[in-house]
Amino acid sequence: MIHRRTLLGAGAATLAGPLAAPAFAQPAGSRVLRYIPQADVTVLDPVVTTAYITRHHALMVWDQLYGLDSQLRPQPQMVAGHTVEDDNRLWTFTLRDGLRFHDGEPVRGRDCVASIKRWAQRDPLGQALLARTAEMTAPTDKTFSIRLHRPYGAMLDALAKVGPPALVVMPERLALTDPARQVSEIIGSGPFRFKADERVAGARVVYERFDGYVPRADGEVSWTSGPKRVHFDRVEWTVMPDGGTSLAALRNGEMDWWENPPNDFLTPLRRDRNLAVTRLAPLGGLGTGVFNHLHPPFNNPAIRRVVLEAMSQQDFMIAAAGVEPEGWHTPVGVFAPGTPMATAVGLEALTKPRDLEASRRALLAAGYKGEKVVLLAPTDQPVLVALSEVARDLLVKIGMNVEPAVSDWGTVVQRRASMEPVEKGGWSMYQTTWNGVDMVNPVGTQVIRANGTRAFFGWPTVPALEALRDQWLDATTLAEQQRLAAEIQRVALQEAVFMPTGQYFGMSAHRRNIVDLASGVIVFWNVRRA
Repeated sequence: MIHRRTLLGAGAATLAGPLAAPAFAQPAGSRVLRYIPQADVTVLDPVVTTAYITRHHALMVWDQLYGLDSQLRPQPQMVAGHTVEDDNRLWTFTLRDGLRFHDGEPVRGRDCVASIKRWAQRDPLGQALLARTAEMTAPTDKTFSIRLHRPYGAMLDALAKVGPPALVVMPERLALTDPARQVSEIIGSGPFRFKADERVAGARVVYERFDGYVPRADGEVSWTSGPKRVHFDRVEWTVMPDGGTSLAALRNGEMDWWENPPNDFLTPLRRDRNLAVTRLAPLGGLGTGVFNHLHPPFNNPAIRRVVLEAMSQQDFMIAAAGVEPEGWHTPVGVFAPGTPMATAVGLEALTKPRDLEASRRALLAAGYKGEKVVLLAPTDQPVLVALSEVARDLLVKIGMNVEPAVSDWGTVVQRRASMEPVEKGGWSMYQTTWNGVDMVNPVGTQVIRANGTRAFFGWPTVPALEALRDQWLDATTLAEQQRLAAEIQRVALQEAVFMPTGQYFGMSAHRRNIVDLASGVIVFWNVRRA
């Protein structure tokens, strides 16, 4: 078993000792929320990336047609209601009153149509929707319609999509931008404005409350659904150089909320009576090792299978979440444990005894010829640092020629978009994580989309998976969906489309006077200072 490396060395022991009183804290009436994000927002357009930090940014600036509640049910958000006619082939949606973009223009049906079309080209749920759509129109400023060739049971799930890329509504003039290219302006109709004039790349992002935002008058606040009431005039994101600096800033009241402190800091955080440590994601995070299917060596499914069968999910999770078993769960397949599609089918590939020497021999037999494996490895996200270290160790031990490409996460996000071979700046593998809510069904789970260059980064091509996904969309009963989900997991693990590394439960830390944080996702409405 690989033991977790101490990231902080001797400093961790010092920080774990008794804590002094904070130097100062913001007064109860302060209307500024100061937040330490997981990383800088290097990509501002949520359609062109699946980075979670961009999704956090997007939910502040843009609004959604439907919100997802804690039971994974879509609830109307920008939409007042909808009708379904013609044997489930014609959906008509009516927008609620009071919707207005930050530039003063009203939100119109044609903005919704253009936004759906742009997002759908990049998202699995959206691609499935487009494949079933005969036409998408905006008969009036207050309505839009989707006419289908055949019924699409995941319609509302698609329109409530929060997992990156989230479906957000942009002005039509921006939504007509090529989905592979970032929009030129950050203009939404959400509860906050993006302050482009205060943006400092690598260090600072600022948002101001949008006075023209009108929350829903009804509904229960739950995840991304219900009224979005804003209690702060400004939200300031500050990227800190290291965990020690973040801890000090949170303790002395300079900062209010730290998105994801490393596990090494949880003890000193919990010892401070002015701070609270909270699990915000009930479904946890799911680790995923992403293979590049376009180039050697991982264009060879036999080589991918050797790596999959040689890995230990327990090693990855101890590195990510510590030795305490309540911090992680294994074995984990394709879908988030505890959700309806989760299954044990095919998990023997992940649970059988490991023999690294046998894996070395199997790797050669599979056709590995010593090709360089460029492993993208971020430096600024502790969980991904730990997962990347375990991946590198595993690949080296089974005899692969590994070259870590070390950078900040923003650079990883940019480089992973390259389809070039490694000698031209491409890559072979990287580690990432997903919120469990984004891995609950075969359509929304990005890493098993297998339609080649239209798939998630790594670009697998597995026609059998795509056929099963279509069948799942057409299934009319839960039992049939579950049967198909089990077969999807069996094929995904047999083809080693990606490497599931387990489920872990990350923590968020904040000052105790910051209350009413939403569960499930990181959002900045409803939260307030007590």
